[in-house]
Amino acid sequence: MKRGIFIMAAVLLAGILSAGAAERAQRNEWIPLFNGKNLDGWEPINGTAKYEVKDGAIVGTTAEGSPNSFLCTKKHFGDFVLQFEVKVDDRLNSGVQVRSNSFKDYQNGRVHGYQVEIAAGGFSGFIYDEARRGKWLSEDRCDKAASEKAFRKGEWNKYRVRCVGDSIKTWINGVPIADVIDDMTESGFIGLQVHVFQGDSPASVMWRKIRIREVKIQEREKTEAK
Repeated sequence: MKRGIFIMAAVLLAGILSAGAAERAQRNEWIPLFNGKNLDGWEPINGTAKYEVKDGAIVGTTAEGSPNSFLCTKKHFGDFVLQFEVKVDDRLNSGVQVRSNSFKDYQNGRVHGYQVEIAAGGFSGFIYDEARRGKWLSEDRCDKAASEKAFRKGEWNKYRVRCVGDSIKTWINGVPIADVIDDMTESGFIGLQVHVFQGDSPASVMWRKIRIREVKIQEREKTEAK
């Protein structure tokens, strides 16, 4: 009997939390994508990199022989502003997928779509088309000098990504980096990448304070100021 009551209470609590998230989305408020405790709402796709929660952060660690690995939100997003903090091993480049997808009939489920670059060696904040066109998008609309200056090696870096209509913009630690116009994909999941790696020892990348604010259609023509 007690077990049944506990299960009912848990289901009720989950429903309340879900309803709360829906209400925040309706009011265009920030919604946390990571609760700091576990990987609820996320699922691994491709590769064998290890994802775990340590000290309030998602830690992705390379695995020998693994291709690119991704930890992806189960929910898809269209127009939004995404914020997160990230710290990456200087030996490893990584990225965050936005408006990305995985289909069984596309390269056997390979994750593909827009990727915001994370790398101590340059190009951080640039937009790459992962496993699709396989190139930087509108590189002439990205500021490499600003990227190299803004990204702090060995430290937490605050990223901001704004996807509204065909516009994708990025900032690192408040510095504008990319301003890309592309309309190939309107919506998809958010994915945390652990890149293929061949180092002498495993390398890790960490994310925390991951949150999103969905943008209503009426806001598409407005400048994001908050």
